Parts: sequence; structure tokens; C-alpha cells
Amino acid sequence: MTQTLLVTGASGKLGRSVVNHLLDTFKVPAERIIATTRSPASLGDLAARGVTVRQADFDDAASMAKAFKGADRLLIISTDELAIQGKRREQQVAAVAAASKAGVAHLLYTSLPNTEPGSAVLFAPDHYDTEQAIKTSGIPYTIFRDGWYDENLFMSAPQVLASGHWYSSAGEGRISYCARDDMAAAIAGGLASGASESTTYTLTGPQAYTTTEVAALISQVTGKPIEVIQLSDEALTEGMKAAGLPEPIARLLVSFDAATRAGDLGMVTDSVEKLSGRKPIALKQFLEANKAALAG
Repeated sequence: MTQTLLVTGASGKLGRSVVNHLLDTFKVPAERIIATTRSPASLGDLAARGVTVRQADFDDAASMAKAFKGADRLLIISTDELAIQGKRREQQVAAVAAASKAGVAHLLYTSLPNTEPGSAVLFAPDHYDTEQAIKTSGIPYTIFRDGWYDENLFMSAPQVLASGHWYSSAGEGRISYCARDDMAAAIAGGLASGASESTTYTLTGPQAYTTTEVAALISQVTGKPIEVIQLSDEALTEGMKAAGLPEPIARLLVSFDAATRAGDLGMVTDSVEKLSGRKPIALKQFLEANKAALAG
């Protein structure tokens, strides 16, 4: 295979990990890899390894058209633009158009487990519309519907451990947490595979857990008791606002619990192992390895 592989958002945690797996796990020659970012100076380490680094701004169509030139397989990593409703959709749809204009042969995209209309996750429509743009572009595609990172627990665990209480509206819903690096390895495997058929993968961890089960695992690892307190979505939102979170952020976070309760984040697949060639790390093992981060 002599295809050129391009990774957008390569200065982000997922993008950088994908590029490193291309180089180190799948032994893709550096001269076949293009890494794009808004700030090329941040990827000096990859440039030093021989990776081509290009500037690409998802708010600048001309920069994307230039950066994407010569890429055969292009991975669009979903942006983190959530402050302005609809902005991420606009950015990503523009990236699809730029890839089409550049003559990319295969598009890959990081999405959400359930993007269908009616999904409780407030930014699900951004992913749905991007997927539709990819499908109507006529370019063969691979869509990775990424589950929840193990690392997401670092955002809430310090407060939970400090108070001993985990307020949730997820009920008995489950999440199949997966380490970011395991997902990155799977995505790199798909990017490096050269597969030309249009395919959708759901990337998950090896087991799905309720909030109560995750709390029990964190307690085992840290030795600190955690009481899970189930609330309604409305009560949880008000509690987050009272704790100082802006209402839009509170509603976004609660939408994750609502999606969990609806079963949207609890599917378990073997796609990570199939694509990466390795078993994803178990949640308890991840928590043990990252005990310090749990405490903040």
C-alpha cells in the first residue's frame, strides 16, 4: 500500500494518539502520513519523525482544501466546538466538502454511538448531519461511532470522591467505557487498513457498567465510599446550576445521563479488538493505573 493517510486535529489527544499508532503500531512510513492542525508548531515532535505537518483551520475552507491535497485516506476527527450551537456541524460539513474537492478516495470520521434523531445527547445532530454529508458526498467512508472514554471519569471523579456522593439521572442505564488510547489504536488500524468498502463501526470497551457499578469500582480502587443518588433530569440540572455550572453546560452533561438511561451508550462490540489487533483494557485495570487522576 502506498496510500497517503491524513489525520485532522492531530494536536488533540485523540489525533496525536492516532498518528503515533500509525507510526509505532502499524509501522506506516512517516512520509505517507499528513497531520493537520490549526497550530503546526504544536506538532514539532511529529515533524521531527518525518510526518508532514500542515495548517488546516475548519473555519477556513481554503486552508482545508490546500491541506487535504494529495491525501488518499482522510480521517476527520470531530471538533470540540460546542460553545456555539451548530458551529461544529458547519465546520465538519465544510471539511467533508473540502475533502471531496481535494479528490480524497476514502473518508473516515469519528462520530457518536447513536446519532439518530431523538438521541438525548444534545450534540448528536452535529454528528448525524456530518454522517449524512459524508454519505451523500459519494466518497467511500468508514464511520467510527466512538463510545465514552474511560478518561471522561476524570472530570467528575474528583468531586465525587471529595463529597462521597455521585448525583446521576442515568438510572440503570449502562456505559461501555473504553480507554482513549484503545480507540485511537482501532481508528489507526482502520485508517491504515486500506479497506475501500463503506463501513460503520461502533467502538466500545469490553463491558458496560451502570453508574452504581462504576462507583463501586472507583471505591475499590481508592478505598473511599461513594453513594449514588438518582435524581430526575430536571433536579440534576438545577443541582449543577446551583453548583455554579452555566445552564447550557449543565443541560449538556445531563443529556449524557439521559442517553445512558435510554441505552444509547451501553452497546458492547468487539470492533476495537478487530481493528487494533489487541484487547481493550478493562475499566478496573484502567482505574488502578490512573488512581492519582481520579483524585484530581
